[in-house]
Amino acid sequence: MKKCVFAGTFDPPTLGHKDIVQKCLDLFDEVIVAILINPNKKPLFTVEQRLNMLKKVFASYKNVRVLSYDGLTVDLLRREGVRYYVRGIRNGTDYDYEAQLNFINVDMYKEMITLFFPTRQEYLHISSGLVKDALRFHKNVDKYIPEEIREVLNGYLKEAENHV
Repeated sequence: MKKCVFAGTFDPPTLGHKDIVQKCLDLFDEVIVAILINPNKKPLFTVEQRLNMLKKVFASYKNVRVLSYDGLTVDLLRREGVRYYVRGIRNGTDYDYEAQLNFINVDMYKEMITLFFPTRQEYLHISSGLVKDALRFHKNVDKYIPEEIREVLNGYLKEAENHV
């Protein structure tokens, strides 16, 4: 069984993320979508909220598994028995950053193979960071996020406003 890991913060999940997972499904029997708990980032949504959103996005995909982890991605790959690590690429800046990480990761896990998947042209401008910025200013982001999470994402935002 061929498996891959697609990891990120997914804060929040975007149409670009969904596009990359759908490409993975053409090649792999199982796709593990893994939320990295990164202490260097200040996410807008909790890990539980992001897990919930990803599970909703991929609820109809039997061969997509969603989880969260902390630590190094190479350790997650080993633990899951996976060699293939997928990274979504929007532009040259993404590629340069991911290529540098790849050299370090492969040094720590020689069997690992990193695959770079370009996103579709219509999603090149979408990033979680830009979506978060728009959300902070109460702008509609429906055309940037999967339909499956539009309602729940708006619910999280209303809940956060009520606690301010």
